[in-house]
Amino acid sequence: MSEHDVMDLIEQARDAAGAGDWPRAYALLTEADTNGSLSGPDLALLGEVAYAAGRLDVTIDAWERAHAEGMRAGDHLAAAGAAVRVALHLLIDTALMAPIRGWVTRAERLLEGHGPTSAHAWLAVVRNYERLLSGDFESARQWARRAIELGTLCDPAAAAIGRVAEARGLILAGDVSHGVALLNEAAVAAISGELDPLSRGMVYCEVVCAFQALAQFDLAEEWTAAMERWCRGQSVGSIHGRCRVHRAEILRLRGASLEAEQEVLSACEELRPYIRREMGWPLTELGRIRLRRGDVRGAEDAFRAAHDVGWDAQPGLALVHLARGEVTLAVESIRDALGNAVYVPSKELPPHTELRRAPLLEAQVEIEVAAGDLAQARAAADDLSRVATLFESKALGASAALAHGRVALAEGDTATARRELEEAVHLWSEIGAPYETAVAQMELAHALRAAGNEAGALLELQAARSAFERVGAVHKVAEADRARGDAASTDVKGKGRAGSRPVPAVREAEAAKTTGENVFRREGDYWLVAYEGVVVRLRDVKGLRYLTRLLANPGRELHVLDLVAGERNGTADASPGLEGGTAVLLGDAGSLLDATAKAAYRRRLAEIDEDIEEARGLGDGERGAQSEAERDFLVRELARAVGLGGRDRSAGSASERARASVTRAVRQAMARISEHHPALGEHFGRAIRTGTYCAYLPDPRAPVAWRL
Repeated sequence: MSEHDVMDLIEQARDAAGAGDWPRAYALLTEADTNGSLSGPDLALLGEVAYAAGRLDVTIDAWERAHAEGMRAGDHLAAAGAAVRVALHLLIDTALMAPIRGWVTRAERLLEGHGPTSAHAWLAVVRNYERLLSGDFESARQWARRAIELGTLCDPAAAAIGRVAEARGLILAGDVSHGVALLNEAAVAAISGELDPLSRGMVYCEVVCAFQALAQFDLAEEWTAAMERWCRGQSVGSIHGRCRVHRAEILRLRGASLEAEQEVLSACEELRPYIRREMGWPLTELGRIRLRRGDVRGAEDAFRAAHDVGWDAQPGLALVHLARGEVTLAVESIRDALGNAVYVPSKELPPHTELRRAPLLEAQVEIEVAAGDLAQARAAADDLSRVATLFESKALGASAALAHGRVALAEGDTATARRELEEAVHLWSEIGAPYETAVAQMELAHALRAAGNEAGALLELQAARSAFERVGAVHKVAEADRARGDAASTDVKGKGRAGSRPVPAVREAEAAKTTGENVFRREGDYWLVAYEGVVVRLRDVKGLRYLTRLLANPGRELHVLDLVAGERNGTADASPGLEGGTAVLLGDAGSLLDATAKAAYRRRLAEIDEDIEEARGLGDGERGAQSEAERDFLVRELARAVGLGGRDRSAGSASERARASVTRAVRQAMARISEHHPALGEHFGRAIRTGTYCAYLPDPRAPVAWRL
């Protein structure tokens, strides 16, 4: 490629970036950089565009190259600025503290003797987060103030991030009211017009992240909505990685479990290209989503995969034990988690804070009550109340009320149990969390029944059952039915076309015949299928589960690996499974490392080795232990990717295996449907598409509504 061609591509990329077309700008710059042609400001542009396009691995690589070029040219300020950007993105994208410290040290040396610059302001931002992730909130706040001061002089974006960082430090130190006020101010300032679109998007992201960490979901959603309104016609970069995990958390809270799982699977795909430690965060969220849907095996797979990449998978694993009835193991697991906290630096939820203990305490109450250790359960509930009060969080307050209600009910204090559980129902309902509200209603029903109020208990159980049904928590629906006294009726078998069926399903089938409603619902080992007034029942097979995912998303193409990952109750041979201790949830690209990624891992290892030596020289045992753990993690990742004789391990064609498996299963299910319901079989024959991407594409002129 000629120099003229390269310059033309770069100019086109600048125009695309100016218009906010980040994918096009990224494609043009990578084409121009085919032979390493970019340099100086163009490398900086690549770093910014790659970040906006969601290519975090390329972002860091571009800034590393810019640093090396600055060093070769003797331009210490340019080299320092690039070093700070490497440190910033390593912090945001990997939280590997040893490499971050190494790059910060390089930047500080290069900036010696220079006056205040943009690099100084961003260095203060990185120093703030490094201290925040280390639990040193006082030093973090001092660096935040420094970022604000320098940024006000040299870089408004650094000042804006500094204000958010100061607010987070105040919140984590317990000054919640002041911190929340500053967060709101920072978000308002972000739309004042002084920031570029990317910086504005970063500020908004940090604000939402802070509110979600605080369990202030209402404020997080308010600012998310405000950002989305402002973003119409604006360009703030792609929604990727962490943004998707935050979105999945909100979707889970609102009861949209299938949508939440889709978001978190996409996050796994997008976070995969670089250091995989951050994969633990979406994997634990995936586990939570699956657990509330009753998919205990799938939840355990996700939690164990998160643990394998160095993430703290508690209280998820303890709750898996409880769901399986392994109460003793659950008790041991949750007590160990509370007594031996795993130190995992995370910008989303920094360590050494009470916020990180809150979900552990919430789980401990449920587990200890199940084990009958009410003294331990009450102590945990009291501790949770203290945390909720400290952080002024309605969601944590709702959790604490539920915890106290559970303990009081187990102790036989029905009056206190009713009061606390009614408060939990009220708070969770105000927050807009249907699953949590229904759980509290179930406990309230037990308290009412214990006090002799059977009518009130049945009312709460029916409300809980309806909510569980809406959010797809089938196991909780069954629990509510048993509590209502329906266990006997739901166990009664009748004979029909496809074999035994529950009596309640008979009533539903008759209703479907009368109303003409289209139904495609699983009922234990059978499916109730109604279409155009004809009702049949089919024994469960995997293809029917794939079909219901397609019916739930009409007009949307779903990758076969998404279908397989979402279907966790089938046979092992059709699942991508877990490879090398890490979830291979989304395809060929994710499991193993390419040459660029392996080179990046080796650079990080060299930086970690330097940090270990420095920690030994300083006698800092805690820092050394942290760096050793990071080194072990990266060594495992490289070993997983490289086989005997240094040959790359191949992930194989997971996508092709899944395509064949899903296609076969769907076609078998459609053949079964055609046998028992020819009209529906004909409809599916026209509307179902299989392949690498599958879809349900009904005729838009005659849309079909399904009750699933």
